[in-house]
Amino acid sequence: MEPMSSKVGFIGLGTMGLPMAINLVEAGHNVRGFDVVTAQAEKAREHGFETVSSAVEAADGADLLITMLPKGDHVRQVLLAEGGPLDVLAPGSIVVDCSTIDVATSRDVAAAGTRRGIHVLDAPVSGGVGGATAGTLTFMVGGSAEAVRSAQHAFDAMGNKTVHCGEAGAGQVAKTCNQLVFGSNLVAVSEAFVLGERSGLSAQKLYDVLSTSSGNSWALAQFCPRPGLVEAAAANNDYAPRFAADLLAKDLGLAVAAADGADMELRVAAAARQLVDELATASPRLDCSAVIRVIDPDDTAVPST
Repeated sequence: MEPMSSKVGFIGLGTMGLPMAINLVEAGHNVRGFDVVTAQAEKAREHGFETVSSAVEAADGADLLITMLPKGDHVRQVLLAEGGPLDVLAPGSIVVDCSTIDVATSRDVAAAGTRRGIHVLDAPVSGGVGGATAGTLTFMVGGSAEAVRSAQHAFDAMGNKTVHCGEAGAGQVAKTCNQLVFGSNLVAVSEAFVLGERSGLSAQKLYDVLSTSSGNSWALAQFCPRPGLVEAAAANNDYAPRFAADLLAKDLGLAVAAADGADMELRVAAAARQLVDELATASPRLDCSAVIRVIDPDDTAVPST
């Protein structure tokens, strides 16, 4: 398979998809985008690339189609629709689904692509909106190694690391495991701050220890739940979302579902999920680090959004 040309369709120009598409444009690719939200399409046009009125139009004539959608149901509705994007892509083209969704949906879409001679990669990302904007995302990719090589130019435009995890669905498995660890760490960090403070230890002193010891983690370094300790933390801005609670709740739900499918019980992650679900139910658009307010409701009640 030869390297892909620069005709790229992009479906899903939301908070993650739009900056990813912009980076493709800035790297010299010819991008045609679609989003169901008119305002997002208007933002895309302001950045100099074409938008169209349907997912099928975005796919038509593209050598590479990228999707970035909220849920597995949306991916099914778009990519498995009769007369949908897969039916207008030419054999040999590549679909890269960057959505974080269930493994079964990714494998179903890959199978549908195979029946049409289309290569489908599941390629969920890590790095958040900041990584999408800066072009520093990590892609966890499932699908054929040949297709990954052919799409590498697009991955390079949007990120700085691509990990080929295995066959179809492997990228989603890797992302699910990553989110399981992050969510569990975040809850553990939040519990540690509450325990430390109730035992007479200042948040600053605890941070000074954790950040230079075995308790350090991405959750602490990027999503510290107490304000004034980490410059970029959402806690400094009353938990305005860097990674919203409802998104982490979705991801932990995917982890629990994946564990059920693997015939195992997630004890730690299941407990973390309960706390994040409680936050997401009350305040879905707060940052996930506000879970500390669920753990310590006597200190600060979980606010409404």
